[in-house]
Amino acid sequence: MATDRAGGLLRRPGDPRATYLELFFDLAFVLALAQLSYALVQHLAWSGAFQVLVLLLAVWWVWFTTAWITELFDPQRPVIQVLAIAIMTGVLVMAVALPEAFGDRGLIFAGAYVAIHLGRDLFLVVVLRGHELRRTTVRGLFWFGLSALPWLAGALAAGTARGVLWTLAVVLDYAAYVLRHPTPGIGRTPTAQLPSVAEHLAERYRQFFIIALGELILVTGLTLRGTGFAAGHTAAFLVSVVTTVLLWRIYIFRAGELLSAAIAAAPDRARLARSVSYTHLAMVAGVVFTAVGAELVVAHPLGHGQPAWTAVMLGGPALFLAGRAAFEYTVFARVSWGRPIGLLALAVLTPAMRHVPPLLSGVAAAAVLAAVAGSDAARARGRPPQPPGVPR
Repeated sequence: MATDRAGGLLRRPGDPRATYLELFFDLAFVLALAQLSYALVQHLAWSGAFQVLVLLLAVWWVWFTTAWITELFDPQRPVIQVLAIAIMTGVLVMAVALPEAFGDRGLIFAGAYVAIHLGRDLFLVVVLRGHELRRTTVRGLFWFGLSALPWLAGALAAGTARGVLWTLAVVLDYAAYVLRHPTPGIGRTPTAQLPSVAEHLAERYRQFFIIALGELILVTGLTLRGTGFAAGHTAAFLVSVVTTVLLWRIYIFRAGELLSAAIAAAPDRARLARSVSYTHLAMVAGVVFTAVGAELVVAHPLGHGQPAWTAVMLGGPALFLAGRAAFEYTVFARVSWGRPIGLLALAVLTPAMRHVPPLLSGVAAAAVLAAVAGSDAARARGRPPQPPGVPR
């Protein structure tokens, strides 16, 4: 009887839909990504960038593990809806604490993160009593219990010690997934129990990337609001809009459109899903850095450029292109020349852009992205769509 109840929570085989609950859940990450951008603006240095990277990895891991839950379990079930809404509430708490996570609100951030993962797995251990998936949640509970120690210890520490402990915690969380949660007494998670519904996974990744672009629009729009629509600020805002459109276009072109087909055709869907997760993480990180650069350009279009400003203005698009190149390789087993050439162009431009107004740096980054998008369109003109070719 317990097995029947637990089995009734599972998503029906072949159901590709992303539900309204999942879209609602994703809204919390608009705030989380905006707060990441704000945190980086407030601490725009190498140390600040590293801290934001650690926090982004934590935020992404909450989203990814929840996407895994709604991949396996039916979001229409009230029990799963309660779980998703509880996790969303925890994400909002993390987001509010995020800008001061390496300051006075470290315990709030880490406590919410730990509570989300341990609470979710404890909940599933109870509701999955008698089902084979219960072992999977026990494995997750074991490993998140281990990583909770450096998360909470880091929250009680300060300065460099917090960064070291939280880095260790993030490495534990990600390594456990890569190794399929090897747990004493019950072994690793079977590959068959990892996410594998192609259309649903592809749609969820696309949705999160759109959420990231939404954060870019939000940040630049709010920055323009306080400028009085002066000519320089408005021009910078328009450059930011063009950049956003180009990021969307480059992302969705061919590889983004064929992601579900690539997952469906892969001999090891779980492995491909893991690769796609990492490439999307890199692209989302690139969008977050681009949002910081856009905010600086809109706020100070004709000011004196600073090395840190130039790093995010051109580094954000570069990180996006690097992730997009890896994504293309994941789907097609090759990388078009436009991506590495675009990366090289951004690297060559960076030293010169340190001595020009931020608006020109924004225009330069947009021009490189436009050239990459143009090369995509030129290469595709008159040719049939290329089928996915997943690397072996």
